[in-house]
Amino acid sequence: MDFFAVIDHRQSVRAYQKNAVEPDKIAALLKTVRLAPSAGDLQAYAVVVIEDADTKQDLARAAFDQGFVAQAPAVLVFCADPPRSEAKYGARGATLYAVQDATIAAAHAQLAAVALGLASCWVGAFDERAVAQALGAPPHLRPVALLPLGYPAETPARPPRRRLEDLVRRGRFA
Repeated sequence: MDFFAVIDHRQSVRAYQKNAVEPDKIAALLKTVRLAPSAGDLQAYAVVVIEDADTKQDLARAAFDQGFVAQAPAVLVFCADPPRSEAKYGARGATLYAVQDATIAAAHAQLAAVALGLASCWVGAFDERAVAQALGAPPHLRPVALLPLGYPAETPARPPRRRLEDLVRRGRFA
């Protein structure tokens, strides 16, 4: 699929078919994640692939009972790795760059999902401690995004987007 078609087709999907996502598609998506840009090329993030029902249910509860998280065949959890970035960039690396790295990787995963005929939904509303506990994550990792993933079982209407004139400024703010 053409890059601009991928961008045009990407939208948040919260209903998935029950069939599993093939391992080769998950592998292809994860290769795309690995190529995402990151501060200092440190890749200061970790990605956890969850496919078992119990952990997906724990993640749905941690996401304030967003049930569609548990219904997805797979959930990718993107975690910032602050110490990895802090070692080179200090406090700003720990508090900002590692989070940016994880979110850029998650955005790449969303686009790769569309190119592979899959759908996803960015989930940022969750209890970080509960997600970390569900994953058995080491204490230095910070969950920043959940990405339920599967074949779409719906085609939601695209919500209205802001006009470019409302988003973009040329030069300085007045």
